[in-house]
Amino acid sequence: MSIGATAGASGGGAAAGYIIAQASKASGVIVRVNSNDFMTILRKNDKPLVVLAKGGFLSANYKYLTSYKGLAFFTKSKEPLLLNSNVEVIEAKKIWIPD
Repeated sequence: MSIGATAGASGGGAAAGYIIAQASKASGVIVRVNSNDFMTILRKNDKPLVVLAKGGFLSANYKYLTSYKGLAFFTKSKEPLLLNSNVEVIEAKKIWIPD
């Protein structure tokens, strides 16, 4: 199905659904956890890799993403997490996670 193949108001909704489904397939499985659980997952890896994106409009927030045993784990925090020196951090402009 191509986006151009849809027409009318109902077609716009179908196209949006298609785009969301494709984004979910591309991103794989993402597990949202609280910050404490995220830190526990990091301690299970010898040399974890974390993607960090700083954001926020009126107040700062920090988004973190890491993988463990084939799953991607995500958390969001109002304060920066205190990461150990063994954690490799890659800063990204943005982390977008589908709802």
